[in-house]
Amino acid sequence: MFLLLLTAIIVIPALEIWLFIEIGGWIGTLPTIMLVFLSAVLGAWLARREGWNTYRLAMIQMQKGELPGEALIDGACILSGGILLITPGFFTDAAGFLLVFPYTRAIVKHWIIRWLKKKFERGEIIWYRRY
Repeated sequence: MFLLLLTAIIVIPALEIWLFIEIGGWIGTLPTIMLVFLSAVLGAWLARREGWNTYRLAMIQMQKGELPGEALIDGACILSGGILLITPGFFTDAAGFLLVFPYTRAIVKHWIIRWLKKKFERGEIIWYRRY
C-alpha cells in the first residue's frame, strides 16, 4: 500500500505537468489556465449540488428507519471528487468529474460496493454494534 501511495505521489504530479505542457502547447497558456480555473469552479458547483442532493436522500432514508448505505458511498465519492476537482490539473479533474457525475459515479459506486462485500466476506472488515 505504501509503495502504491508513493508511486501515486510521484506519477500524478508528473502526469499533470506533462498535460499542462501539452495542452498549453495546443491552445496556449492563458486558455489553459482559464480552463483549469473553469473546471474548478464548475466542479465545486456540481459537487455542492450533488452533495446536497445526497444529503437530502440520506436524511429521508434515515427518517424512514433505513440505513443510508449507498447514500454514504455517494457522499464519499462526491467529497473525493470535489477535492480532486479543486486540485489544479487535467487528470485530477477527469477523475473528479467521474466521481461527481451521477452516471459515472454509479459505476464507481458499484465497484466500491463489490470491493466492500469482498472485504466483509473475508473478515477484513469487522462491524461493531453498540446497543
